[in-house]
Amino acid sequence: MKVKKFIFNPFQENTYLVYDEQTKEALVIDCGCYSQEEKEELLDFIQQNNLTIKYVLNTHLHMDHVFGNRFLYKQFGVKPQAHKNDIGLLERMQEQSLAFGVPINEEEQPLGNYIDENDTLILGESPIQFIHVPGHSQGSLCVYFKKENWLFSGDVLFLRCIGRTDLPGGNFSQLTEGIRQKLFILPEETKVFAGHGFDTSIGYEKINNPFLL
Repeated sequence: MKVKKFIFNPFQENTYLVYDEQTKEALVIDCGCYSQEEKEELLDFIQQNNLTIKYVLNTHLHMDHVFGNRFLYKQFGVKPQAHKNDIGLLERMQEQSLAFGVPINEEEQPLGNYIDENDTLILGESPIQFIHVPGHSQGSLCVYFKKENWLFSGDVLFLRCIGRTDLPGGNFSQLTEGIRQKLFILPEETKVFAGHGFDTSIGYEKINNPFLL
C-alpha cells in the first residue's frame, strides 16, 4: 500500500491518494484540487499508475477539503462519503467560499453515502476504519489503516497542534478530549497524515503537543 500527498488550493490542504500496488485499487481522502492545473496533476498521477478509484472519502466537509469532489465524480463516477453531522457545511459551501474570498464556479457534489466509526471499507486487502472525533467540525472523522499503522487525521490533529475550534461546529474541549480518548490509545508508532502541514506520529504528539499536555 502506498500514499501520495498533493498540496492543493489556496489553503495549502493535503489531499491523499492511497493505493494498492497489486490490485491498483485507490481512494482519495479530502480531494482539495481547486485550479485546473491541480485537477490535471491529480488525474495524471491516477492515469499514469493505472489506478481505479474505488472510494472518495472526506474527513470533514469544510470547503478546502472538498473542492475536487465534483471533478472526481465527473471523471470516475464515484460519489464522496462523509459523516452525516457535516452535511450542513456542504449545503453552505457557496456561503463559505464567498466568506473566505475563494469562489466556487460549480455546484457542490452531493454525498453518495454517510460513514461513521462503526463502518469498515476494504482497499486491496486492507480494512479501513473510521474514528469520529468532533470538535473541529461536528462530523470530523479520522481514517485509520490499522494494518499499515496509518491515521489520516483531517483537521483534528496536526504536528504540535490541533484543528481550529472557532468555526461553526467547533468545540475545544470536545476536540481535545476526543483526541486523548480515541486517538492517543492507538499504537505510538502510528503515522499521522494531517490535513495541512507535515506528518507526525501518535507517540510524538502525546509528549510534544502543547494543546494536549
